[in-house]
Amino acid sequence: MRDYSRYQRDADLLKAIAHPVRLCIIRGLLDEECNVSTMQECLGLPQSTVSQHLGVLRARGIVTAIRRGVSMCYSVADDRVAAIVRLISRENGGERRDG
Repeated sequence: MRDYSRYQRDADLLKAIAHPVRLCIIRGLLDEECNVSTMQECLGLPQSTVSQHLGVLRARGIVTAIRRGVSMCYSVADDRVAAIVRLISRENGGERRDG
C-alpha cells in the first residue's frame, strides 16, 4: 500500500483529462476520429487552443494521430480513459448512486 508510484501515475492521468475542453475532445473522439478543424468548429475555439489541449493528451498517450491525406485525424488511444469518460458521461447505462 505504501508504493505511491502507481497512484501518482493514476493521478497524473486524471490531471491530464481534468479540463473541460480536454474532456469534451475525448468525449467527441469516442464517437469518431476527427481532425483539428472539425474539433475547432465543434468547440468554437481557436485552432491554437485546440492544438494545445491535443498536445497535452498526446503527450500522455491518451489520444493518437494518424495522417489522412493532408490532415491529422485523432482518436482515443487509452482504453482506461475511454472507460472513465464514458462512466462520467453516463453512457455506460449505469445509474448514479448518491450516499
